[in-house]
Formats: sequence, structure tokens, C-alpha cells
Amino acid sequence: MIDNAITEFDRALRTVFAPAQSVRQVPGADLPEADLAQEERLHAAALMRVNHVGEICAQALYQGQAMMSQDPAIRDALRQASREETEHLAWTERRIAELGGRKSLLNPLWYGGALALGLFAGRFGDRWNLGFLAETERQVENHLKTHLDTLPADDRKSRAIVEQMKSDEIEHAETALRLGAHELPAPVKGVMRMAAKLMTTLTYRI
Repeated sequence: MIDNAITEFDRALRTVFAPAQSVRQVPGADLPEADLAQEERLHAAALMRVNHVGEICAQALYQGQAMMSQDPAIRDALRQASREETEHLAWTERRIAELGGRKSLLNPLWYGGALALGLFAGRFGDRWNLGFLAETERQVENHLKTHLDTLPADDRKSRAIVEQMKSDEIEHAETALRLGAHELPAPVKGVMRMAAKLMTTLTYRI
């Protein structure tokens, strides 16, 4: 029990404070850097900061949900998705640096809140746990679509990262559905959207 607690605490510290690592090549790494105006560069960096926070939250959600799951197959699926989200962390972190931006100052807060949500969702059983995961990934997919609409057209490097992230999120949602996710009630989805709106608005600036 103590060993598991130490392992989970170490995972949280590494997610929030340590540089993330990627096994896959960073999407768009071979593309040339665009000659962006300062305003465009700042906007792109802020959007990638929002995406980075989204991945911080995803790590925490998966961690909390995996800790509460009673099904080994579901725990394995959550861990696999978490590993892919770690790659997203690495990609967005690198792109933020390339654009001259910074990560959110509120990352520890976002991680703690998302971990609490993951633990809470897990209390309702694996089917509802998976339903929460599937809806989260759907909302992230829609969120990434809006970023593709607002990123500078010439910023092909950022756009390549967001495109691959969107593809991975769709796959994660489909995995949750295959494992038997329940559809969440509309009011719960609405609360999730409001919370995400608050998070993205603050993170764009802080």
C-alpha cells in the first residue's frame, strides 16, 4: 500500500515538474519554422500552453481512474492511454519553448483537481469511469478542432502536433466505448464543459 502511494506520488511529481519524454517523433519536427508575427507567435504559444495543461489534466485523470478500477484490462487500457498522453506532454512542452512561451503557473493546481475528479469518477464503477473518460476525450477532440481553426495558418509545426493529438484522443474515446463505457447524463456533460472553459480561459493567460 505504501509502495503504491509512493509510486503514484512520484508519477505526479514527474508529470508536473519533470521534462516529459516521447518515444514517437514529434509531429512536424521536420517542418521549417514559420516566420510569424509577434502577436501570432504569442497566440500560438498560449494555445499550446492550454494544450499542455490539457495533457497534465489527462495524466491526472488517468492516474485517478486507474487507481480506482477493479478490472485489470481497464487499468491496462488507462495506463496505455496515459503513456500516449505523456508523449503529448513532451510535444506541447517542446513547442511552447520553440515559440518562446512558458508553461502554466497553475499546473500543480490543475493536476490536483483532475486527480480528484479521476478518483471521484472511479468510485461509481468501471462503466461510469469509462463513460467519464470517453466524454473527456470527446470534449478534448472538439477543443483541439477549435485550435486548428485559430492557429496561424503558416504555423505548420504547431498544427501537425495538434492534428496528431486529435487523432489520438479519438482513439482513446473509441477504446473507452469498446470497453463498455456508459453514456453520461447531459447535466454532467454540461458541468464538464463549463469546467473546461474555465480552465482554458485561465490557462491562456496564466
